[in-house]
Amino acid sequence: LAEKPRGTDSDPFPAKGMTGGEIEVLGYRGMKEFEIGFDNFEVPAENLLGGEEGKGFKQLMETFESARIQTAARALGVAQCALDLGLKYAKERIQFGKPLFSFPRVFNKIVSMAIEIHVARQITYFAAREKDEGKRCDLEAGMAKLLGARVAWAAADNALQIHGGNGFALEYPVSRVLCDARILNIFEGAAEIQAQVIARRLLEG
Repeated sequence: LAEKPRGTDSDPFPAKGMTGGEIEVLGYRGMKEFEIGFDNFEVPAENLLGGEEGKGFKQLMETFESARIQTAARALGVAQCALDLGLKYAKERIQFGKPLFSFPRVFNKIVSMAIEIHVARQITYFAAREKDEGKRCDLEAGMAKLLGARVAWAAADNALQIHGGNGFALEYPVSRVLCDARILNIFEGAAEIQAQVIARRLLEG
């Protein structure tokens, strides 16, 4: 695999014994999802990733700190987009002669979104600094990812609610943001896994 053959549009998997295809997904379409199947697929020993047999799981686990931090950062981008869309709509949409933003139930949602995004951003930055300094940060990375994903989903949900019925229409981008936010609680370790990581580290002291 280290020196894999390159596929083409007509034959994306030219290696013998490898098959697969793109998976159609609900949202987050900036990244492609694929399934890959192996049937009597052989990898030459000299192409072993990492150079040492039996270390694959450990090598994979070592990537999770960085992966969870960058997923938290992506969640912040989704959350910020939701806030921007919700705020813009609330300022421009007029109901009963006033902008939606003037109604407490609306601006309270926006205020909560802004506060939660700010908090999630700070813990993500902290985890990233710990990683840059070479420190163990699985606790911080797990917290950042768990919180970021929750904040993104809440922000997207609130932004859609602010849009009312228009939020359910595909012509408004907030509907896409809601779909994009949902996957963040799943990949790079589902929310339940993050909670286990955090609980285990807290017990370690």
